Amino acid sequence: QVRLVESGGGLVQPGGSLRLSCAASGNSITPYEMSWYRQAPGKGRILVARIHIDGSSIYPEAVKGRFTISRDNAKNSAYLQIHSVRPEDAAVFSCNAYDPVNSVNFWGQGTQVTVSS
Repeated sequence: QVRLVESGGGLVQPGGSLRLSCAASGNSITPYEMSWYRQAPGKGRILVARIHIDGSSIYPEAVKGRFTISRDNAKNSAYLQIHSVRPEDAAVFSCNAYDPVNSVNFWGQGTQVTVSS
């Protein structure tokens, strides 16, 4: 079992930057794939970044070049850096840990990102 707690959301201006954090407790995240998802009002939850156990990462085209996911296994944490924030980035961002051995997903409660000038 792992508990995930996101932080770092808030109000950001278009064109600004912010860094979201996902702090894990319980099990180590070392053997887990870590991902960030976002869910805008009235829309489904979509993947915006994933970092694999080996440190490689993937992004959908819509955010490639603006989003950067990272992980620090020693701190049992994952991060999402967002640059050049756009209005469409306004959403609840949730952290996900996937245990590939047991096919189990763990979710945080999410952190709200609001984009406004």
